[in-house]
Amino acid sequence: MTDTLRPAEAVLPEAPGSPQKLKRSIGVVGGTLLTLSCVTPASTLFVVVPDLFGSLGTATALTIAIGSLLCVAVAFCYSELGTLIPSAGGEYAMVSTMAGRLAGWLVFVLSLLVVMIVPPVIAMGTADYLAPIVHLDPSLAGAGVMLLATLAGLLDLRANAWITGVFLVLEVIAAAVVAVLGFAHSERGADSLMSLQVAGADGHADTVTAMLIVSGLAIALFITQGFSTAVYLSEEMENPRRNVARTVLITLAISSAIILIPVIAITMGAKDLTALTGGDIGTMVTTWSNSAVGTFVSLCVALAIINAGIVMVIQNSRVLFASARDKAWPTPVNNVFAKLGRFGSPWVATLAVGVPGAILCFVNLDTLYGITGVSVTAMYLLVAVAALLSRRGHHKHTPAWRMPLWPAVPVLLIAVLAYILSQQETAYLLWTGGITAAATLYWAVYLRSRRTTRWLVSIPTEE
Repeated sequence: MTDTLRPAEAVLPEAPGSPQKLKRSIGVVGGTLLTLSCVTPASTLFVVVPDLFGSLGTATALTIAIGSLLCVAVAFCYSELGTLIPSAGGEYAMVSTMAGRLAGWLVFVLSLLVVMIVPPVIAMGTADYLAPIVHLDPSLAGAGVMLLATLAGLLDLRANAWITGVFLVLEVIAAAVVAVLGFAHSERGADSLMSLQVAGADGHADTVTAMLIVSGLAIALFITQGFSTAVYLSEEMENPRRNVARTVLITLAISSAIILIPVIAITMGAKDLTALTGGDIGTMVTTWSNSAVGTFVSLCVALAIINAGIVMVIQNSRVLFASARDKAWPTPVNNVFAKLGRFGSPWVATLAVGVPGAILCFVNLDTLYGITGVSVTAMYLLVAVAALLSRRGHHKHTPAWRMPLWPAVPVLLIAVLAYILSQQETAYLLWTGGITAAATLYWAVYLRSRRTTRWLVSIPTEE
């Protein structure tokens, strides 16, 4: 943890053997479109939120609101660190530079775990929302989405920003339709949002305890987690010192509103507590309107999932590309993953994350939402630690966006996230802990003894 790296010198692409840099081609608008698409508000609303309704009932909106407030503090940390260290490596580049090489390696493993699991899990939801027009096997539909996303990820990033932007408009429309219909058919008042009730197995109302809400915060943090994509794109953003922070904060604000407003409307509009706990939003929409509207919303959600797949593959490939450029693997592997294609995208890394994602669609991933929630919370905690160390030494004078209320924000965030972790299910903690232990073993056996030639986190300079 004391093995902290300083930012690397400018990387010159024309020098033989020097690491390649990604092309700066997007601004705040393009970055926001890509980042919002990675948050996938509509697919999150229709795929992840129903699980929260099942366990938290009327307390779902409150839990997501608390999670969004916590994410403001997380966004402050990401914004400051992302402008200090604008690298495609995202969290691991930030944490390695501030908190040491081992901490950065563990963050890399946690982030890779999240970004490899989430796309196929969400992609398999496509079949449910294409059901009004065609019945598909969830695994086959998910694999098809992952392969389509992989092909799109090979294109120029600017083109992808506009492709995903079009899809994003459709999913925002779907979320807006749900919100309007829910409010128009309200069965209960706004006070129901604080009633903290969920339908029990016997049909009677059970009280949602504070501990259940705390436990649900890991998933609530995951719901808006995609805003961190702006940091992964920082190496491809024009003027990252200014645009990264803007993109992170704008994206968090927009995505939280897109998700939270429909959740409030659904809570107020569900015909009874049993229907709300069931979380079948598609059926609610059809009940509030008609089958045609329900079909339209379902198709918009299917497009949102495809959109999410495209952006997640883009994000994941940048992480793998950056890890190879920073020599995290044996030399032959590094050389392959660091290759750039004709469009400036890391094409081998894109295939390396997209094709396995398609294969994972045929694996039972039911428990991996819980593992992802633990991983995201642990990753945020390490980022907060790095933010606490971001103003020591020469970093104190480096031009960057600076968060308000430092160091109180990262200190409070560390305490809250540690408590949330302590309240998660033991099985999820053990799975994540086992993977982290294996990663630590790889560090101890291979990386640590090769500190001069491996895991050399480079920070491309702004041009």
